[in-house]
Amino acid sequence: MQLSDDKITEIFYLADEFCKEFELVVSKHSLGNKPKRTPKMSQSEVITIMVLFHFGVFKNLKHFYQYFVKEHLNSYFPQTVSYNRFVELMQSVALPMTLFLKTCCLGSCTGISFIDSTPIRVCKNKRILRHKVFDGIAQRGKSTMGYFFGFKLHFVINDKGEILNFVITPGNTDDREPLKDKKFIEKLKGKLYADKGYVSQKLTEVLFVDGLHLITHIRNNMKNVLMEMKDKILLRKRSVIETINDELKNICSIEHSRHRSFENFITNLISGLIAYYFFPKKPAIKYEMIKTDQITLF
Repeated sequence: MQLSDDKITEIFYLADEFCKEFELVVSKHSLGNKPKRTPKMSQSEVITIMVLFHFGVFKNLKHFYQYFVKEHLNSYFPQTVSYNRFVELMQSVALPMTLFLKTCCLGSCTGISFIDSTPIRVCKNKRILRHKVFDGIAQRGKSTMGYFFGFKLHFVINDKGEILNFVITPGNTDDREPLKDKKFIEKLKGKLYADKGYVSQKLTEVLFVDGLHLITHIRNNMKNVLMEMKDKILLRKRSVIETINDELKNICSIEHSRHRSFENFITNLISGLIAYYFFPKKPAIKYEMIKTDQITLF
């Protein structure tokens, strides 16, 4: 994906406006004296570079910073620092970058939502026993592609392909656990479409009382249930969230096995989700509502 001048300016402008507001709020509650020396690169510059990296131009952050940012984006970032110093600054902006994603880079619910989880592997299976970076943090889990070691990214999208909310859990967490957290689903309404891993009669009843109708496929050993035709059609459209999974991993590079700390893992994942928000075209579905006399039974 090509990086245009307008896109770089747009990302920096939004990040800079947020960082200014963030500094005003934090400065009122910070303790101690302010540091005498301020970093050469501002927080908005670091966030912008991290987001630009996830547009798929490079797959290695070090090469991207040294051979692209310093040489070709010198007019945008004139006061670049060494790569080691940039990694330190990258870890220091983890909090404002996460708040930037939560407050400025999430979509709004339209009444039709899709939920799914995708494994975030931190190493290959043959290296699990000697992996030390995420020892005690990451866990073994199982997906449709087999066992893995790492984390799970649970996220919800709307019919426009916009991410509504997300949560990161260890790899052994059940897919239905995030739906039990009211903070995760507080902005969701209407119908929520999911795969067979979210089948739960008790959870469906609890969500229905809160105004959220969970619709899933049935397992082979379950009895058939009455379902509206539009719900059957929208269940088939769940491929849109699988497409987003593919873009997050193959274009945004939120999954790789080169992390050397948990902080780097979080900043890489968060900046990848922010980069997806700025994609000019997102996977979406088109549908038309047709009024019928079909009776829905609950």
